[in-house]
Amino acid sequence: MTLHVILEGVISLLLVAGGAFVFIGSLGMAHLRDFYMRLHGPTKATTLGIGCMLVASMLYFWGTEGKPDIQEMLITLFLFITAPVSAHLLAKTALHLRIKYVEKTAGRPIELRPEELGEKPVPHPDRAHD
Repeated sequence: MTLHVILEGVISLLLVAGGAFVFIGSLGMAHLRDFYMRLHGPTKATTLGIGCMLVASMLYFWGTEGKPDIQEMLITLFLFITAPVSAHLLAKTALHLRIKYVEKTAGRPIELRPEELGEKPVPHPDRAHD
């Protein structure tokens, strides 16, 4: 009896924490000013939030069915592997295309080295006539 109460408490805590992280990540994506800052919302907070929810789901079904559910574990692993890689590729592409950033931010994105930039970068669709 006590184990079920503790397990339900842990599951509830993970669901609430996951919901809070997803909400904060969504707010960050909606309210931050430029592409580089918006990239942090879904890759950091939202990834952690979805991970918490998937772990809570895995614990719930493990407690009710008596065996761990491998699908949630694989989804969590896949999410934690692919989110940083895709964010890195998006940021690298944004630097290559020289997407504008807000001057008011504390740091500036590190520019690409000349050998990474090449002779002429791919033109941005909004700045095709530069």
